[in-house]
Amino acid sequence: MAAPFVPRRSSPSYTRGIGLWQPGAVTSPIPPPVRAARLASIAPFEVMEVLDAAQRLEAAGHDVIHLEVGEPDFPTPEPVVEAASRALRRAPLGYTPALGLPALREAIAGHYADAHGVDVDPARVVVTPGSSAALLLALGMALDPGALVLMADPAYPCNRHFATFVGGGARLLPTGPGTAYQPTADMLADAWTRHVAAVIVASPSNPTGTVIAPDELARIAELCRGRGATLIVDEIYGGLVYDAPPSTVLDVVPDAVVINSFSKYHQMTGWRLGWMVVPERDVRDAEKLAQNLYICAPAPAQHAALAAFTPETLAITEERRRVLGARRDALLAELPSTGFAVRARPAGAFYVYCDVTGVTGDSFAFARDVLREAHVALTPGRDFGLHRPDEHLRIAYTQDTQRLMEACARIRAFVAGRATAG
Repeated sequence: MAAPFVPRRSSPSYTRGIGLWQPGAVTSPIPPPVRAARLASIAPFEVMEVLDAAQRLEAAGHDVIHLEVGEPDFPTPEPVVEAASRALRRAPLGYTPALGLPALREAIAGHYADAHGVDVDPARVVVTPGSSAALLLALGMALDPGALVLMADPAYPCNRHFATFVGGGARLLPTGPGTAYQPTADMLADAWTRHVAAVIVASPSNPTGTVIAPDELARIAELCRGRGATLIVDEIYGGLVYDAPPSTVLDVVPDAVVINSFSKYHQMTGWRLGWMVVPERDVRDAEKLAQNLYICAPAPAQHAALAAFTPETLAITEERRRVLGARRDALLAELPSTGFAVRARPAGAFYVYCDVTGVTGDSFAFARDVLREAHVALTPGRDFGLHRPDEHLRIAYTQDTQRLMEACARIRAFVAGRATAG
């Protein structure tokens, strides 16, 4: 039986050999180098710990159903792969401009016009090595040491860690099903202090899949503008909505900082490519930071992404969006039989945030045990914040419907077995 997953919070100790580093107890009297104190405030990304434990079970021969990591199970669309292949054979793959290939920036701007009817100057588009880099740039531009960013709890965990890394901090706003786990302008105003320099919202959200109504986004933008704060809107899952046409905050707030990605809707996770749209006044600062932090996004991925907005590729990604919507509906219909409750219907992304108080008081322990015994990998709520994390689990419906139904059957049997044993 594989060992349960536990956070890896420290590195192994080493002793110096003759020209080598050899595992063992520390025997040298020389103290270790000083490390930045802020590292103590940055927790591991728990979902990756779950993935590691699940992969160890698979290596031992077990059939694990992966519902933990937010990664589509579809391959990258073939036209994108073909574009990459052509680039590898013919294109000069040296450094690109720090802001990205001009042709790709124009293609992204054209996407806003075609999909949303929004006019975006390509000069405002910044191509980044993944949306994580875009979030880091946005917070690096917004936060001085000691400044705060306001965000929902639960939310994508790396955002608060990025804020800490650049010398600022995050103030988490507890949210619940009454607001679809989203912050409102009134909540943000009540939490405001003189230290607040930015607000991050996500629509659709990770981990909940819920969205913010355009009129509420406009109210949040008005609040930020009136108080001199930066509004950062995470639209990484913006192409994956199921009950209404996709939208963008730029339709109602033209000067927002928008984060997006080729990973989710475009199924290019490993290519490490994202983008941001910034106000014209921020372009030069974004360029300076990009030049210093990473020089440019990967050139092969940028050339490949030129094919992401063609009609041929969009036909593929749109069909896959419909598949994901059907999976969501099937999963929502089946989950009540497991004892899980969904308090806010997810409108997008590929996540369901489940209230599991009907089956456990400790979602971390439940996730550990259901992985070990039923071989279903789920993400515990404590990855996403401090507000009632033990009451929640996140499910990623990134497996086909048959596997989702099998996962629910395994969870049902696991819960029933515990009830019988208890």
